[in-house]
Amino acid sequence: MRRITLKHQVCTLDDQLLFPPGTLLTKEKVDAAIRLSGADSYQAHPLLSYGTVKGDLSYLLSVSPYVTIFMGKREMNDLMSLLATLRFPIPILQSLDYFKKNDFHTYAHVLLVFVLSVLLAKDLIPDEKERIPLTAAGPTHDMGKTCVPLQILKKTTPLTKKERSLIEHHAVASYALLSYYYKSTQHLACRVALDHHERRDGSGYPRGILLKDPLVEIVAVSDVYDALIKPRSYRSEAYDNRTALEEITEMADQNKFGWDVVKALIARNRTPHPHYKEITISAQRRGSPPSINFYGITVDDRGEDGP
Repeated sequence: MRRITLKHQVCTLDDQLLFPPGTLLTKEKVDAAIRLSGADSYQAHPLLSYGTVKGDLSYLLSVSPYVTIFMGKREMNDLMSLLATLRFPIPILQSLDYFKKNDFHTYAHVLLVFVLSVLLAKDLIPDEKERIPLTAAGPTHDMGKTCVPLQILKKTTPLTKKERSLIEHHAVASYALLSYYYKSTQHLACRVALDHHERRDGSGYPRGILLKDPLVEIVAVSDVYDALIKPRSYRSEAYDNRTALEEITEMADQNKFGWDVVKALIARNRTPHPHYKEITISAQRRGSPPSINFYGITVDDRGEDGP
């Protein structure tokens, strides 16, 4: 990875400081933190039998539009059978507890982005062996939000520049935490966490790189989609499904996402599910975005509008 200087600290859920602000986060620094921990590999636990994950996920998938996307009893059974094989380090699963208690939207979001990514990967990547790393990444892409103060995560007015910096810090914090718990910087979960806000045209963050990894791009599109169709503190209401898909289509037009993954998502929203290569997408925009949306709007620390 490129060297990144941390603007903010990275701590574990039990308040252990891993990396202070100003740390030049290199592979060597991450490896050193792993060595200093002196702990054996963390105990793993099955995802679906952890807490109420199985029941919560079943409910979330029964609600529109996911009930259409995951239409079909056989497909749902196959998904649950696959998820039943997955095990994750306990500290990673404890982050789900944290979000469920303190920020249910993030809890539901990480679960839904994970299963949607697994489904889209099945449509886009025929070779099952190539998809296995994405499945093993699990519901972890936003783990670093445990390092963001809750009052900022839930803020209903425009962020200050410092607060926005703290929000965007979650991608690097996720990378650092996952590298620490997996004792490796090479796990796909780490790369997905670091790069899921990058874009094909280099307009994303935290590094502003060109997004080229197809597995990461699947998560990135799933992340944007679920964020749009669900309530968020910074806007008056969720996007309706049509408008959300139109927003993502426009992102493909702008070369922020590739067309294949966007078409795969749209195909899954149509009944019956056509193959994504067979669909056509209308250029007409008929949706209505929420009337109030502070996403991307910042004010400086004196309350004045910022760029």
